[in-house]
Amino acid sequence: MSVDHYENFPVASVLLPPRLRPAVVAIYHFARTADDLADEGDATKEQRLLALTEYEHELDRIENGSRAENRLFEELAEVIQQYRLPLQAFRDLLSAFKQDVAINRYADFETLLDYCARSANPVGTLMLHLYGAATPDNLDASAAICSALQLINFWQDVAIDWKKKRIYLPQEDLARFNIGEAQLAAANADAAWQTMMRFQTGRARSMLLRGSPLAKRLPGRMGWELRLVIQGGMRILEKIDMAGGNVFSERPRLHKNDWPLLFWRAIRM
Repeated sequence: MSVDHYENFPVASVLLPPRLRPAVVAIYHFARTADDLADEGDATKEQRLLALTEYEHELDRIENGSRAENRLFEELAEVIQQYRLPLQAFRDLLSAFKQDVAINRYADFETLLDYCARSANPVGTLMLHLYGAATPDNLDASAAICSALQLINFWQDVAIDWKKKRIYLPQEDLARFNIGEAQLAAANADAAWQTMMRFQTGRARSMLLRGSPLAKRLPGRMGWELRLVIQGGMRILEKIDMAGGNVFSERPRLHKNDWPLLFWRAIRM
């Protein structure tokens, strides 16, 4: 299970019950295509926002019982109706995508977590609804896991995001560790940078641990799927720490030789 933006959907996982695969694929396509509208190609900001607004209108049509105007939303409407999925989760995702178009700096950690609550947490919410396990306790634990995975993706992609003129590291943290944007431009992973990155990985690790009991509460395949997602996130954090926070030279990611360790750790959970 990779730890990438919208790649934590278990679209092709053998652990996903076959009956849920069409629903997960429909949700994934919505999130993936909307994310691409916000982030890919050479469209202007105005064009990106207009395209995402059209997605919002399609959700309104679903809510009003109107016929969708394209196949993507026809399939999504069927899934939403079948599993009684909350439309707010889809609207939250679109809100985050729009924010990505307009905002490229975050003043503090709370502001960043608010973004995570809309860019990542809806994924866990929708999966819990698909499994009929969307209790308050489960939703709270899922939010901790999903936000942590989003943060891990940010820490993986510091260099990539910099090239897109984005910085997800909170500005207050950069100031606290005396790190300026020139240091990101120079890809300088000095001692101050290493200390700051350990601080960030520690935050994400604490959130994963806080949410991890959910993997043991959920039965069957879903619980095992979540165990592997959590362990994948933990492994990426380990790799960031082992590299001294230097995510400039090479992006930390999972490889085939990591899987035996992930399975072993998932079993030990």
